[in-house]
Amino acid sequence: ITSVNNLIDNLPGVSVHEGDAFGFDDWSTAITVRGFQTNLAEQQVGSTIDGLPNGNSNYGGGAKANRYIDTANLETIEVSQGTADISSRSLESLGGTLNYVTSDPTLDQRVRLEYVTGQYDAQRFYARYDSGLIGSSTRFYISASHQEATDWMEGSAQNERDHLAAKLLTGSEDLTFTAYVSYDDIHEDNYQRVYSKADFESYPDWDQLIGDWTNTPYVNQSYRRGWSTLRENLFAYGKLDWAVSDNVNVAASIYYHDNEGRGDWIPPYLVDVVADGAGNPESEFGGTQVLGGPALGRIYFVDGNGVSLAPQDGCVSSITFPYGGAGAAYDPACYAPGAIPVQSYRHSHYAKDRLGFTLDMSWDTSDNNTVRAGVWYEDGTREEYRDWHKLVDARIGIPFENPAYWVQYDREYPQDVLKWYIEDSFTIGNLTINVGANQFLVEVSRNDLFGASQDVTVDSDSDVLPSAGFVLDTGLDGLSVFGGYSENFKSISDNILERESADLGSIEPETSEVMELGLRFAGSRLFATATYFDSQFENRIIFLAPGSAAGNDYLIGTSGTYFNAGGIDSSGFEFAATYNVSDRWSLYGAFTALDAEYKGTGDSAVDSENGIFAGNDVTGIADTMWVLSLDYSADRVDAGISVKSTGDRAVNTANTWYTDDYTLVDAYLSVSGEAISDSLSGFRLHAQIFNLTDEQYEGVVSSNAIWLGAPRTATVGLTFDF
Repeated sequence: ITSVNNLIDNLPGVSVHEGDAFGFDDWSTAITVRGFQTNLAEQQVGSTIDGLPNGNSNYGGGAKANRYIDTANLETIEVSQGTADISSRSLESLGGTLNYVTSDPTLDQRVRLEYVTGQYDAQRFYARYDSGLIGSSTRFYISASHQEATDWMEGSAQNERDHLAAKLLTGSEDLTFTAYVSYDDIHEDNYQRVYSKADFESYPDWDQLIGDWTNTPYVNQSYRRGWSTLRENLFAYGKLDWAVSDNVNVAASIYYHDNEGRGDWIPPYLVDVVADGAGNPESEFGGTQVLGGPALGRIYFVDGNGVSLAPQDGCVSSITFPYGGAGAAYDPACYAPGAIPVQSYRHSHYAKDRLGFTLDMSWDTSDNNTVRAGVWYEDGTREEYRDWHKLVDARIGIPFENPAYWVQYDREYPQDVLKWYIEDSFTIGNLTINVGANQFLVEVSRNDLFGASQDVTVDSDSDVLPSAGFVLDTGLDGLSVFGGYSENFKSISDNILERESADLGSIEPETSEVMELGLRFAGSRLFATATYFDSQFENRIIFLAPGSAAGNDYLIGTSGTYFNAGGIDSSGFEFAATYNVSDRWSLYGAFTALDAEYKGTGDSAVDSENGIFAGNDVTGIADTMWVLSLDYSADRVDAGISVKSTGDRAVNTANTWYTDDYTLVDAYLSVSGEAISDSLSGFRLHAQIFNLTDEQYEGVVSSNAIWLGAPRTATVGLTFDF
């Protein structure tokens, strides 16, 4: 019932945090790989779906892998840590790539039905039909699922997800065709950040969002159902794989992605965008729509005629929540009887269309040499506009009026991407070496549909990026040495073009240089790897914006700026091993030690002014992590328990706040129907418990704040195959 993102959490060097055990909040999702992060503020780890690009993982217009794949349709996740796969189709692969691989249709005809229920009103319904072989080579499946749950705090969230998917395989021995399509529709009510260690210690199980509506707009800005993420994603591709000859293979694909969605907040005022004059009714209260233009002020209360009111002189507000309280302008007690509170429902609308193709070729020029080459092209456009709706009556709830009284901005961001790569892999005795190069050619633009800002176009091309690696068979049974080096790249994203004050002429794309060296052992029962890695992250782009523990700046539309600010040095050691104790018992362990520090700009005054602390620990990165898991697998029973410990992490760049280290214990049990009775063949009962010991901990770290870690969560389910 969890999301596909969480399934790699036990790998060395990897950490995944989500707002709850069900993965229901994209706003609070974070994935870290060897010091690189993908979270609300940064996207440094690439993601692909069956080798095709996800279109980036940011909140506004992006889509993480859980928007494309149902957990029950996932075959595996291929993790390219650090030295990313040279053919990777991602503009975010500074620290590696996660390739989420969908399962193939089964060879035998099958119907699978699944129902899961759990704490926090969790339910999941899943159905899949596999055709089995039709003729000699054709097979397909179609699946549907519905999932829902509330939040684990006060239980007011209405989280729901519907997912449809289908996959087809057909062809011959030399030519195969694969098609996949998925549709995902999700509504998530968010979790909120916690901005201080003191708040976490005072409220370790409450993020200070509320489930009940009050008569005070300032308090109601924390109403959870007004903090929402709505997304629809349609993704489809077709692939051809052609064995041209015994030594030449060609693969080609075409894909399409359509993303639409909305992010919601409920600011405790109306924005004054029309100069109506003192004593006149406010146009915003009366339903007039304004396109663009500046915010002239704020309207908190009006009289029955829609005239803006001011608080009584000398009144001191008694409001203490949220964000430490508010001034008299927000307090109903500071107005004469009959004053009417007003409030907005702010919608940020996101959309993206992408169409692309890939072409790959491999040529075995000899028994000991293979050449790979390929290209990727994508044409896409992201659209974003923001509108403000008046609540029908701020005293009763969040129903809002249409049309919006103010459309703050409306822009589109066309983007063209072209990537080429070439790699040669050759073997000399016990040594296999691969050497390659790739390059990204990216053009991104901003078109202001209101004409309020200048249209701009930025070329964000990479240099030619070299990569190399080797694997040496030592001659000792099962032992090999491996190593690699790559230069990676992240293009300037369209998010940066949102800020008119950003100096686009001086911003450079982010780059990284990654090296790794390790040992790998594969025996009859023991499989182990030990790896040293070092990463140099340059030209880090950071955003300077208003907004802090004092509350959200809902009018942030075009303020703030981006700039390059040094980078990050990270190095560390990983160890992972699996030991098959017997045919039924296996033991897995992993350990990571990591040192990740900020690099400054070289100008101490600039660093100080912008909150950059050279030599400080990178926020969100644990210095140590270890995992131990024990699994049992037999014909009729599967069971396991895992323990993961995460060391302390810096929350802010000044390193004045660190999370405590914590340990989570998870367990699962799956029993087939035959274990109970032969008449129950095809049934399987399964149960899972996340955070078995109910540890209270600081979870996701992002933007100088944390999200609370999810509590103990239990689910039980039944799967039936026939």
